[in-house]
Amino acid sequence: MTWTGKSAIGAALVVAALLLAACFAWILSLPSAPAPRVMPMLGQDEADAMIAALKPTKRQRPLVAIIGINDATETTDYLMPYGILRRADIADVVALATERGQVILYPALKVEAEASVAEFDKRHPDGADYVIVPAMSRDDHPLVMQWLKDQAQKGAMIIGVCAGAKVVAAAGLLDGKRATTHWYYLEELLEKHPTIRYVADRRFVVDGRIATTTGITASMPMMLTLIEAIAGADKARQVGQELGLAEWDARHDSRAFTFTRAFALTAITNLVAFWSHEQLGLPLVPGIDEVSLALAADAWSRTYRSQAATFAGNEGAVTSRNGLRILPDQVAMRWPQRERAPDMEDQPPAEVLRRTLETIEARYGSRTADFVAMQLEYPRGAQQ
Repeated sequence: MTWTGKSAIGAALVVAALLLAACFAWILSLPSAPAPRVMPMLGQDEADAMIAALKPTKRQRPLVAIIGINDATETTDYLMPYGILRRADIADVVALATERGQVILYPALKVEAEASVAEFDKRHPDGADYVIVPAMSRDDHPLVMQWLKDQAQKGAMIIGVCAGAKVVAAAGLLDGKRATTHWYYLEELLEKHPTIRYVADRRFVVDGRIATTTGITASMPMMLTLIEAIAGADKARQVGQELGLAEWDARHDSRAFTFTRAFALTAITNLVAFWSHEQLGLPLVPGIDEVSLALAADAWSRTYRSQAATFAGNEGAVTSRNGLRILPDQVAMRWPQRERAPDMEDQPPAEVLRRTLETIEARYGSRTADFVAMQLEYPRGAQQ
């Protein structure tokens, strides 16, 4: 090797060492996880005001539209509201996309939209009662922007789930409103839309005809509260028990969810350990609970060590418990047992998530389980 070649290698090693040192210094500068707090119960006036604001104003049996874009919409944001509201059977619920056909969900799963927004508008020119807006790969899709504005003008309640708040804000519907979003995107949201009034320590916030939630798992208490507003507290309790939740409300320890030293270190170490990454199989069977499937697939795909993949005996779509058509990632009759995610049958969705995090902890360690829970903005071991 020439002297010039050796010098180039030496220079590259020096640069790499400096980058590693800078990265390590940045990680050390991050805060450690704050001590958990016991959050006070919501005042009755606040709770009653939320229920009153969420009550339907158009139809006796409301129409709920869940909007996504075909090339990347967040898995649980899209499927959890659909599955919970369909299970409750207190509204007509339709899963939409900007175009008819396949919707690729992120970080896992593929489904078929039940209608395009154009088809929905043709069938329901007076608009929906509620529009649920998940996180999407882009916040400013032109068709989504115009459609959300039109639906709001027609009197729909707009509910931004997780980073779906960024989509609602991009449509101009959060200006001057009280709101929240996923902790990771909060700073970005407020920088782009400085008139938004952020509300801390609430898993969901309702302001007029707009509601927003914190991270991914907050759509469960949000949907249960919506069920209470539509059909009463007894119905909400019944569905909550079926989901595995004895109680829920808008309480949230916002300070517990932040970019910590452990979060950054886990992301880096898991990502660079590419030799130990694996694909975990989730069987698709007719009647599968789409909420449980979404929670398990989402969690396993956020470890930075594993990616969930669904499989079935043929390439055709499998119909879920509540009628959604889910497309398998791979055609296979079986999957190696070591590389299969644990079965979810006969477990309520909240229990599926809890056990999935426990299994992730057993497989990859507690830091990775906490890392996943942080991304889901899921309060492990606390009020759900």
